[in-house]
Order: sequence, then structure tokens, then C-alpha cells
Amino acid sequence: MSIELPRAGVAPSHELPEDARAVEAAVRGDGLAAAFQPIVTLGDGATVGFEALARWPAFEGLSPPMVFERARASNQLDELDALCIDAAITQALDHGLGRKALLCINCEPTSGTASAARSAVLERGQRELQVMFELTERSLLTHPHLLLQKVASLRDAGFAIALDDVGTHPDSMALLDVVSPDVVKLDLGLVQSQPDDDQARTLSAVLAHHERTGAVILAEGIETDEHLEQALAVGATLGQGYKFGRPGLMSDHPAAAGWSPPPSRRERPGLASGSPFDLIGDHAPLRTGRKQTLTAFSRHIESQARNAADPPILLTALQRAKRFTGRTRRDYLDFATRSPLVAVFAENLPTDLGPGVRQVCLAADDALAAEWTVVALGPHTAAALIAREHPDNALRGRSDADRRFDFIITYDRSLVTAAACNLLDRIL
Repeated sequence: MSIELPRAGVAPSHELPEDARAVEAAVRGDGLAAAFQPIVTLGDGATVGFEALARWPAFEGLSPPMVFERARASNQLDELDALCIDAAITQALDHGLGRKALLCINCEPTSGTASAARSAVLERGQRELQVMFELTERSLLTHPHLLLQKVASLRDAGFAIALDDVGTHPDSMALLDVVSPDVVKLDLGLVQSQPDDDQARTLSAVLAHHERTGAVILAEGIETDEHLEQALAVGATLGQGYKFGRPGLMSDHPAAAGWSPPPSRRERPGLASGSPFDLIGDHAPLRTGRKQTLTAFSRHIESQARNAADPPILLTALQRAKRFTGRTRRDYLDFATRSPLVAVFAENLPTDLGPGVRQVCLAADDALAAEWTVVALGPHTAAALIAREHPDNALRGRSDADRRFDFIITYDRSLVTAAACNLLDRIL
């Protein structure tokens, strides 16, 4: 039965309906337990690890989405996330799960909870278990800066990363290169049916990412032999689902033999100070051109993004607000109706650029304020114009139309990804 939950602070807990009090208690961690579902190699069905799933068996009929939604509404999501991580690790250690076996734990993409410095339990898990954190698809692009910080923190601590439920939301597809996960987890909808056109595009993007990076593909929701056949057909080598075991006690499942991830085929993007030009300038041919040339290139990249079957994220630095013209605004508002993220960076931007267009105001002394950058990055798109205004434009008194820029045009996905990460890290 669905219930309407009161907003935080509306009424004391003793005035809440019984079902609502149960949700409040669950958010505090009362009755929290981990259920473990086997993860297997699809070739032979051998168990290589487990996914830990948060459950509240003491509260009948209470679903995890209900608890997490209440935690989000009452600003307790980080606390609940930490409780779930600690419960998963504690129970895995109590059941004798060893270092060789894989333990997958869900975590919120923008929380600061997956830090060994936070918790003695997590620090022990870091030492004694092979922990992989699964970034849930919820709110991946709400706070890009926090997401990038989370990914960097996890990698620095030696944890592996999985991107969960790929195929259910365009955010996860747009961020494949930004997150660069060790494991891509396919949503069950991609496994339990033959693909339609949209699903085929998603699967093609995942396979292309696998080919570039060596990321492992894991299929969720395998319940039948037909599902297993489909999982293998779409490139999965790991899987989970009722065919191999339902979530339950770890002792109810075969012992895990262990798993070793294959080496990555690429250097993963990291956070970098400075600007995209500082970051990329020495890694691609540098040219000099007038404003009109750059305008043509920037519109071409925007056109590529607009016409992509899976619209990419589009990030644009325009120096000053006056260059966000009426035409550009109309184009970007239209693009924002389809793209997972559209953001504009410039000095003196108004607080509201229109529905779906994020704004980042630049300080006059920010290196990015002297640059003209357009970055489009998505499953099937990687293109960037990265330019810096020539220092002698003012000295020579050049008109606006006659300004020169040193610039780079690149379709190298690793360089485009690095530039995108640099800009995303500015979006708080």
C-alpha cells in the first residue's frame, strides 16, 4: 500500500501514522540488514562474489526505494548510505567473505560516505575485502562536482567502481567516459527482452565502451535460460538474477571462488586544475584563427550534438555573458530538452538561462574567462573546440570580428573527456 509521507519537521514522530513511523525508523537504521545476491561468471556459473542489498525484514511491506526516498526528502541520505555500507561490510566479514571474492555495495553518487577515514568498518573492509562500489543512477548529474570528487576519492582509496542500471536513464550513458567504471551493469530491461531500436543504441554504446576500455559487462535480472542467452549475446561475462540465486543470507549460497578484474585499457580521467586549454594545449596540434573560423567550428560541434541519436552533454565557455546571444540561447534551450546536461560558463551570466540550461559564472581572473570552449561528449559523440584568446588582440586594437585565437579541434575521446571533466568539476 502506498503512503503519503509527511515532510521533515511537519509533525513529531508520535503523531505520524504507523506506516510513516516505520519508514522514519528504517531511515535511522532500525532493523537494517544486508541481503546478498550471488554474482557469477556466465561461462560456467561459478560464484565470484555478491551484491549486498539493503533490506528491512523487521518492517513488513517496507520497500528500499520508499526508505531512500524518505531519507532524501529529510536530508538524511548520507547517514543512511553510511549505515547501509557498514551493514554490508560487517555482515560480509562475519560470514567469512575473503579478499578474493567480490563484494558490490550500492552508494549514492554524490555522498561523501565511501571514505575509509569516515568509518573503522569501511577501513577494515578496505583491508580485508575486495569492495566494488556501485554508483546508482539516481541524480548522477545533479551535482557533477560532487560526483567527480566521489569517483576520485574511491579510486584513490583503491576501490573498484561499477555504474549501475545502465540503460534506464540517459545520465548513465552520457557519463560512461567520465566515470570510466570497472564494471558496467546492464539493467534487466536490456536482458529480459530482445532489444528495440533505443535499447540497441544503448547496447552498442556499452559495447563500444567495453572495446575501448576493457570494462567488464555484468547483466542483471537473469531469470531464465533465454535471459542468459541474451546476456551473452550483448557481451556480458558476469551476471546475477534469480536463475543463480535470490537475495538472502550469504550462507544460503555457494561460497565465492573469487574474481580478478581484467586490466583497464585506458588511463582514467582525473581531476585537474587550470582550464581545458591548460590541460589539452600540449596534446594536440595548435592553430591560430579568427573569430569567424571558431564560430563555424563551434556551430558544427553543436550541430553534431543536436543530431546525435543519443544526445551528449554539451558544455560551452563563452568568456562573457554578452556572447550568449538570442540565437545561442534559443539553440541551447532546444537542445536542453533532449540532452542530459547543458551548461554555459561565462562572466556576468544571469542566474536563470532558461529551463534545463545550467549556468556557471566565471570570475574575471579565471583562466577559463579568456577561453572559448565547446565540448560535446556522449555515447556516440566526442568533439571539442578549445581556444584561448590571443594576448595581443587588445594591444593591437583588433575589432571583435577580427580577434585571433589559438585553438584546438579534437575528436580524441580521451582529450574530450579530460576537458569535460575539467568543466564538470566547476558545476557545484
